[in-house]
Amino acid sequence: MKPNPWEWGVTSFGSSCRPQIQFADQKQEFNKRPSKIGRRSLSRSISQSSTDSYSSAASYTDSSDDETSPRDKQQKNSKGNGDFCIKNIKQADFGRREIEIAEQEMPALMALRKRAQGEKPLAGAKVVGCTHITAQTAVLMETLSALGAQCRWAACNIYSTQNEVAAALAEGGFSVFAWKGESEDDFWWCIDRCVNVEGWQPNMILDDGGDLTHWIYKKYPNMFKKIKGIVEEIRECSGKLSVPAMNVNDSVTKQKFDNLYCCRESILDGLKRTTDVMFGGKQVVVCGYGEVGKGCCAALKAMGSIVYVTEIDPICALQACMDGFRLVKLNEVIRQVDIVITCTGNKNVVVRENLDRMKNGCIVCNMGHSNTEIDVASLRTPELTWERVRSQVDHVIWPDGKRIVLLAEVHTHTHTHCALALIELYNAPEGRYKQDVYLLPKKMDEYVASLHLPTFDAHLTELSDEQAKYLGLNKNGPFKPNYYRYVKNKVGHQPSPSKPRVHPGFSRQPGL
Repeated sequence: MKPNPWEWGVTSFGSSCRPQIQFADQKQEFNKRPSKIGRRSLSRSISQSSTDSYSSAASYTDSSDDETSPRDKQQKNSKGNGDFCIKNIKQADFGRREIEIAEQEMPALMALRKRAQGEKPLAGAKVVGCTHITAQTAVLMETLSALGAQCRWAACNIYSTQNEVAAALAEGGFSVFAWKGESEDDFWWCIDRCVNVEGWQPNMILDDGGDLTHWIYKKYPNMFKKIKGIVEEIRECSGKLSVPAMNVNDSVTKQKFDNLYCCRESILDGLKRTTDVMFGGKQVVVCGYGEVGKGCCAALKAMGSIVYVTEIDPICALQACMDGFRLVKLNEVIRQVDIVITCTGNKNVVVRENLDRMKNGCIVCNMGHSNTEIDVASLRTPELTWERVRSQVDHVIWPDGKRIVLLAEVHTHTHTHCALALIELYNAPEGRYKQDVYLLPKKMDEYVASLHLPTFDAHLTELSDEQAKYLGLNKNGPFKPNYYRYVKNKVGHQPSPSKPRVHPGFSRQPGL
């Protein structure tokens, strides 16, 4: 009999390393409301828009003339519920169509919803979330609801929210507090409205970036007494965790599927939609040759671009060379390239000195997990002019007339992994997970991959009893040992039922 995927777990772990989430200094005065839209001074958001890889290039609401703050509006859905704060509830029908389209491109999550909704593995779960509010996230939220969870949600980025999708969620009964173009004050106000509600205590956190976790820790620390775990795309960790956390960003299928194959398609899609650029003959430098960088380089090379790669890791660098790419330092090619793409997850990869030396019309965009890679703050100086060209596209103009094209970040999110990680942490028996950061159990990682296979009419070969015994494996997996990593130096460890093992590295990895 095949095991229930949400019953997979472990019995013993090593816990000698206790990584913690590290946050930037953040404001906590959220009652003052500025009259103008401000800029959020956080690592997750820069002074440009950000979106998931399959989000619409131009939001339905971009041309809206309504400048009234959603905080000043009294809105209710068709059932009379007003426990939300969004731009315009009247856009719900349009948002619903976007969600339905997204469902067609998320077969694994839809398969999980179909398989598990009868058992309600999240019955009783009260999930407070802070992620990008897009059609893809809406599919995740509705899946969690179908599996029994109650959800309250805010946006992790002030620019990426699809207002029409937020309206559809609110119309569907979800407590959503998000709109595109929030000020920093609005951002923290929305998070507080998610958390601080009479008669509702969250017991699970789903957090993209750590801002929600930080807010609860600073303002409502007693809530952690009832919170069973955190599911998060964790980047930098330090300090002490009071509950278990599962790092879904570094799961194997996220790295090998989303980061490689999805980014291979989304880089072309994102650039085409926002700039209408032709790739043939263009000189492109891709910073970082991890999974995201590999996908970007493969797509650009196939379109006829001349691709250069920058790397700090000699192993990734050797891979780039063996794949036929020229390994360079950024300053060696910065004057001649037409496109600069960052894929490192690091900070200050492209700095003002690089930006000053770029040619007229150079396109600069970020594909990495956090948008600190391009030093956009250095461009906010009096001598430079910013011109909004279209949604998610800015021209930055120098005094001599030179301009660069600055794009929003494009990346993918681990929606199926998030759902399974929530199920795992919520249903784990007492003591299974300590106050550490964990990777998704490899058995569950393989389950995520298996959910995608029916889409391709793919048929897995099964081991015979003799073959399984020869390899020392269970016929149903997992098929790789816990120490086997597709990427290195990731945040979190993957526990084993037979031998405790702490993941060997917690430092930032050079390429995503």
